[in-house]
Amino acid sequence: MASRARVRAPELVGAGGWLNTGGKELTLADFRGKITILDFWTFCCINCLHVLDELRELEEKHRDTVVIVGVHSPKFVHEADHRAVVDAVERYEVHHPVLDDPALATWKQYAVRAWPTLVVIDPEGYVVAQHAGEGHAHAIARLVEELEAEHAAKGTLRRGDGPYVAPEPTAGDLRFPGKAVRLPNGRFLVADSGHHSLVELEADGETVVRRIGDGVRGLVDGDSPRFSEPQGLALLPEGTADYDVVVADTVNHALRGVRLADGTVTTLAGTGRQWWQGSATEGPAREVDLSSPWDVAWFDGRVWIAMAGVHQLWAYDPAAGTVGVAAGTTNEGLVDGPAAEAWFAQPSGLAVSADGERLWVADSETSALRWVSRETKAVHSAVGTGLFDFGHRDGAAGQALLQHPLGVTVLPDGSVAVSDTYNHALRRYDPVSDEVSTLATDLREPSGAVLVDGDIVVVESARHRLTRLRLPEEAVRVDAVAHRTQRAATEVAAGALRLDVVFRAPTGQKLDERYGPSTRLLVSATPPELLVSGAGADSALSRELVLSDTVTEGVLHVSAMAASCDDDPAVEYPACHVHQQDWGVPVRLTADGARRLPLVLAGLE
Repeated sequence: MASRARVRAPELVGAGGWLNTGGKELTLADFRGKITILDFWTFCCINCLHVLDELRELEEKHRDTVVIVGVHSPKFVHEADHRAVVDAVERYEVHHPVLDDPALATWKQYAVRAWPTLVVIDPEGYVVAQHAGEGHAHAIARLVEELEAEHAAKGTLRRGDGPYVAPEPTAGDLRFPGKAVRLPNGRFLVADSGHHSLVELEADGETVVRRIGDGVRGLVDGDSPRFSEPQGLALLPEGTADYDVVVADTVNHALRGVRLADGTVTTLAGTGRQWWQGSATEGPAREVDLSSPWDVAWFDGRVWIAMAGVHQLWAYDPAAGTVGVAAGTTNEGLVDGPAAEAWFAQPSGLAVSADGERLWVADSETSALRWVSRETKAVHSAVGTGLFDFGHRDGAAGQALLQHPLGVTVLPDGSVAVSDTYNHALRRYDPVSDEVSTLATDLREPSGAVLVDGDIVVVESARHRLTRLRLPEEAVRVDAVAHRTQRAATEVAAGALRLDVVFRAPTGQKLDERYGPSTRLLVSATPPELLVSGAGADSALSRELVLSDTVTEGVLHVSAMAASCDDDPAVEYPACHVHQQDWGVPVRLTADGARRLPLVLAGLE
């Protein structure tokens, strides 16, 4: 195999300590003789959750030679809470050791710039590869096989069980529930995400009537169905279809239909495969790939979908049996305007105004409340400013702050209740006064809410329950707090800046240029004035940017994609793979700042 740079891996340090190790503190020395894969992740990040799923097969296949170590590196303040990390490791069924690094100490030592990032360390403790973003599992699997052969021959490979110790399981009727709807009979249907099923509860919100799904992760239709971390639910108008409820089956990348009379489940949209750049964006619903649908709502005659995995809104037409993009570009950020030009960032909650004229959107990664006009299809922002500003601040909407909201509920007076997930609060936005207030605190990661006879029933996801609250006549007073992401800004100089996205095709593969360029680079900035030139899309992975000398700080948004295929002339239809990542790089302009910005998509700088 090709020689690699011999870079010694820095030590693993995290103030939060280790999870999934039975209480043992680990160091790199404990992994000597194993192939170690560091997964830098944070639990708010949908791309990180995709990578967790990508790695499951590799983790199982090479369990005696490979140790995956999750390095939890928070974006939001809530994600630095150790208890929240413990919950997330359980919620997402992480079956390997996790280092809780709330101060980003190990992140900085490895010069990581994006969530998710994977770093491969060989059995002798040297870094041999780095991959940012999704779609790298096949490349890492190939590298693992090479490293196994190389170090078995050298005698430096140690086989056997790794240091993972499973935590004690938790019991209960619900496990990290996502969303809920109230059924016509007064009962609740709850997406029991952690149990991969739906649960019907009595009107008391506690007594189990029945469970739809056997609790095992899967994509199975019929009267013995299976789901994979379902989240959003939407009741259809009576007579719309031969099913009653549409389910956002998130990790299956699918929409499912449920007939309440007998619990029969049908797949409505999606193939079970994750959507990638270049895939179809409309067509027969069962033939189009989706990407982590998180919520659904009946709006303007169709089922609208919060497609968190690609930062868009899609829509499913039950009558025509079709699905397609309704708003968003796949670029991650907060940009208002016509639906086809707007940017979202992991939309995760939907609700329709009483008059049917507005679709409210909880845009989680921008900590924003947004809405779509039924008449114009234009996208507007009510609360929120961008990817890196968040907190808990009431008052005028223009300066109010949320923290990673996942749910929205329209209230009887036309205002909107926001499940402000990482603030553990229920907030209220009043479109008439354009003010934000706090309705309730001391909720644990609320992810959705349902109106019931003047009360509001909140899905407390991390308390594994539904909680009924009286809608207060007066707002709760809270001390205002504002935050920005902990990530240190990269110091760059005004003027010319060389942007280089590093990509090396995996061993045995080459760039797929049969039908044109196999790479794509999209660059923009917040504020837009930061970039004098260099914005826009092109196929080259390197570009000369020019930064303004009148802007002191901002964020460079870089999106890169590369397609590689197996390089074997004897294979008529080689297997091809897409590698992609979005970076939001905070920058500060200084006189002696860098003139080059390298970002590693795959390989080593």
